[in-house]
Amino acid sequence: MDTIFALASARGKAGVAVIRVSGPDAFSAGEALAGALPPARTTGLRTLRNGNDPIDEALVLTFSEGASFTGEPVVEFHLHGSTAVVSSVLSTLSSVPGLRMAEPGEFTRRAMENERLDLAQVEGLADLIDSETEAQRKQALRVLSGALGEKTSHWRKDLVRATALLEATIDFADEEVPVDVSPEVLDLIDRTLDDVRTETAGARISERIRDGFEVAIVGAPNAGKSTLLNALAGRDAAITSEVAGTTRDVLEVRMDLAGLPVTILDTAGLRESEDVIERLGIERAKARAAEADLRIFLLSGEVLPMDPMDGDIVVQGKSDLTGTGISGKTGEGLDFLVEQITSVLSERASHAGTAIRERHRVALSIAQAALENARIEVESGSERSELAAEELWSAIRALDALMGRVDVEVVLDEIFASFCLGK
Repeated sequence: MDTIFALASARGKAGVAVIRVSGPDAFSAGEALAGALPPARTTGLRTLRNGNDPIDEALVLTFSEGASFTGEPVVEFHLHGSTAVVSSVLSTLSSVPGLRMAEPGEFTRRAMENERLDLAQVEGLADLIDSETEAQRKQALRVLSGALGEKTSHWRKDLVRATALLEATIDFADEEVPVDVSPEVLDLIDRTLDDVRTETAGARISERIRDGFEVAIVGAPNAGKSTLLNALAGRDAAITSEVAGTTRDVLEVRMDLAGLPVTILDTAGLRESEDVIERLGIERAKARAAEADLRIFLLSGEVLPMDPMDGDIVVQGKSDLTGTGISGKTGEGLDFLVEQITSVLSERASHAGTAIRERHRVALSIAQAALENARIEVESGSERSELAAEELWSAIRALDALMGRVDVEVVLDEIFASFCLGK
């Protein structure tokens, strides 16, 4: 296997830069630059050299095989973050026989191949790197810690036990089985099924925390929607005008509300219109508002332009003119509105599970359907044991795919394409 190296910290000038080397020749490569290396899991101050030419003074760390992030021998150089220094060290490493530059995500891929991480943990690490809010950080860290893998391992163990019991009855199909195994099998299925249903239901909320909740501002033309969006954003994100129908497309502003990622949508004013372009904007506004996680109905005395859904917020706009409600112009009532939005979304976020991606939800849904079918077959009698066992194996295979034990190459290519070189 090749020994790989890359800059593990951000590119550009910095106080400290980190260069990582991983693979069977990591220690010999480290000695070529730094001389004698410090003992494993300790640091030592060394002068890095290209032959006899000193490059920089750096802290050198070493990790033995099985005790590093990748599971391989690893050497890290913590050096001054000068562009010239980093470039010189990378150039020197590239001249060492057996070393090559790492591909995007290759360190993490090796960690998975060496069973230091499972596939869900790899995805959690990717999300942790990309996290922008506190809720995203906490969720990604929970997955990176192996929470989903622990659950899945427990489910798999119970399902393998249930399958073994059923297959034992198949082996004795022509003989009298001394014990009826169906009560224990049903208990194992029911326990797992309850957990999988809960996790599947929480997967969509977890996805929203990962990708962001959408909140649509809905109302008639000139109700003050764009002014409200600008007030919430704290900048002029939307054009405001006294002319009705100014907003023709959906405008978006990304926000952090109590640690939750939220995108506020300013939609076109909903009304009957003869203008073809405005009608297209209105249809797009209705569709986007219907898909949003939450809607704010901003009224200006008229009836609601569409039916509210559970949790939606209805408020009177332009309180600077009407004396009641909220005002994007003066800021009146905005704090209370933000509290309402945060309260609704926080309550929903509390039901998030450890499955955080669409791939997770699909695998869990397949496992759930297979378990439901297996339960029906078990209840149908011992003559259906073979069909029940096959359904259980289908559920187990779905869980194996979830954790990356099977059918992962396409998934891996997609995941690692988003990683930086040093990770």
